[in-house]
Amino acid sequence: MTTPTVLAVASKGGHWRQLNAMAGAFSQYDVRFVSTDPELAEFCISECSRTEWWRGFVVAFQMIMIMWRLRPDVVVSTGALPGLVALVIARLFRARTVWIDSIANTESMSLSGRLSRPFAGLWLTQWPDVSRKTGAIYAGAVL
Repeated sequence: MTTPTVLAVASKGGHWRQLNAMAGAFSQYDVRFVSTDPELAEFCISECSRTEWWRGFVVAFQMIMIMWRLRPDVVVSTGALPGLVALVIARLFRARTVWIDSIANTESMSLSGRLSRPFAGLWLTQWPDVSRKTGAIYAGAVL
């Protein structure tokens, strides 16, 4: 039996810090990290944002290539838009998906978080009030 592969995806900055704060939870798995900063992770993808959404097509192609190579069992993301793209592509590869919205979103889910709902097998928030408003699962804060 092979060790399940977890693909952990996050944009640089706070999303990356939160993802890395959870790294211990993945210690029994073959974890591969993807980021928008080549100095941070084994795999680098382009940045895309709400104002440059068309770059998401480049990110989608990059994620297809990474997932084709790794065939992850689970894809986890703390955001932002590149993480959302990763979850969408993960569903095409029949991987399980987890979205953990940023702790910075104290009042509502982020835009990427809201858009991730149909693609996230497990949809999490780090705030109880956001959980009550959105139906996202609150299981505690990462930081």
